[in-house]
Amino acid sequence: MSLPKSLFPCGRVQRRDFLFDLGRGLGGIALGAMMSREGVLPAAESSTSTTAVPAAFAQLAPRAKSVIWLFMLGGTSHVESFDPKPSLNQYAGLTFAETPYNDAIIKSPFYRKNVRDFAGTLRDLMPKVYPLQVGYRPRGESGIEVSDWWPHVGSCVDDIAVVRSMWTTDNDHAAQLQFHTGRHIFDGFFPSIGSWIHYGLGSLNDNLPQFVVLGTGPAECCGGGGAHGASYLGPEHAGVKLSVDLRQPLPFGTPSTPVFADERRAQLDLLRDLNGLAGGGYPADAELRARIKAYELAFRMQMSVPGTMDITGETKHTLASYGLDHPTTEPYGRMCLTARRLVERGVRFVQVYHNANWDAHSKLKDNHTKNCAMVDQPIAALLKDLKQRGLLDETLVVWGSEFGRTPGAERSDGRDHHPYGFSVWLAGGGIKRGVVHGATDELGFHAVEQRHYITDLHATVLHQLGLDPRRLDVPGQAKRLEIDYGTPIREIIA
Repeated sequence: MSLPKSLFPCGRVQRRDFLFDLGRGLGGIALGAMMSREGVLPAAESSTSTTAVPAAFAQLAPRAKSVIWLFMLGGTSHVESFDPKPSLNQYAGLTFAETPYNDAIIKSPFYRKNVRDFAGTLRDLMPKVYPLQVGYRPRGESGIEVSDWWPHVGSCVDDIAVVRSMWTTDNDHAAQLQFHTGRHIFDGFFPSIGSWIHYGLGSLNDNLPQFVVLGTGPAECCGGGGAHGASYLGPEHAGVKLSVDLRQPLPFGTPSTPVFADERRAQLDLLRDLNGLAGGGYPADAELRARIKAYELAFRMQMSVPGTMDITGETKHTLASYGLDHPTTEPYGRMCLTARRLVERGVRFVQVYHNANWDAHSKLKDNHTKNCAMVDQPIAALLKDLKQRGLLDETLVVWGSEFGRTPGAERSDGRDHHPYGFSVWLAGGGIKRGVVHGATDELGFHAVEQRHYITDLHATVLHQLGLDPRRLDVPGQAKRLEIDYGTPIREIIA
């Protein structure tokens, strides 16, 4: 029991009271941090952020904790995946002008530009309709039509919401940057969707990066690291590349020669102190502050990342379900399994690239047959594994590509880039199951019903995580347009 403070004049405090209050204060700090991480209290302002971070971004009740973002680089054909178009077989060999859909197709600015620039006729410039290169059929109880190239994902269709009415503006592969940032490459570089989530929500696990990148991302001509970069939010919010190679899971942070843990700890402590001295002289240097923060995290990551990447403890059934027993599916299967292990350990955003080049200007059938065989089984295994473990409800899985492929033939047996209408799908994280939203026309040319620019997908993901993109705005940075914020696709939210 404490004695009355009146017994201790001149501000003196009894030692027992001082120690008790000190301990209680430290406990309160720890409790506050824990409650903030669980979303009970707003996060404190970050002292290391490049910009002034508001005290709380989350204004909505979150339905998901983490995101797994599956991106197929090169442009997957929407008409031969999740939006089959039987009319392509009906009108195969005809020019678009010879089909009943000519009037709708000529609205495309791409074809109007060709007619104007080359003084040709629409009939001469339009390619011939190219038939479907694969069969399709209704899947699951929902009866959603999925192509035969995706039988495994098709078996999960009752857990998926397919959006068939996406569109974008870049007709070249810089659309990969646009898909992730919402901005055209000519606008410059802007924060990616993963970096906004990192910026807005922070950490669930202090020993792992909160925005992880697996696989090889876009080439420099297509935006490069900008697809997982943070731009003006600061480098500490950019994606961290990890390798699924257990021998070197953290290439940039692995010592070149074997050292004991205490030796490495001492090295990093020294680097932290030296960087801290330099940081005092250059307080406005965002890159330096990010480097200091990276070194603070480095030792913890070196202890945690290898264990996360080590899948030897998984059952044989799990490894086989992801296709790790077959050379075709093993590379992507390992990344999908690692993605599950990362979100299981509290990583917020896992970006999984498949860079086998879906850009099928020719030999589309060979290209997509091969690529689908690489990813179909692993993606389905990921969905089923998350569901079986009770993680799908709190993990939002997103599948997409920068655009689709045109309904017309290119080089006789391929399809060109097609930004006017294409498909994505989402699963888990409070998304409706077994539904289709939006539509393209009968040839799959234009998104014609409930059209959505890519930032609507971003807004949907942020909404499910409890974030409002307008609350994430950074004063004094690039002017935000209404289309930059996007609107959640509420029709697919449960």
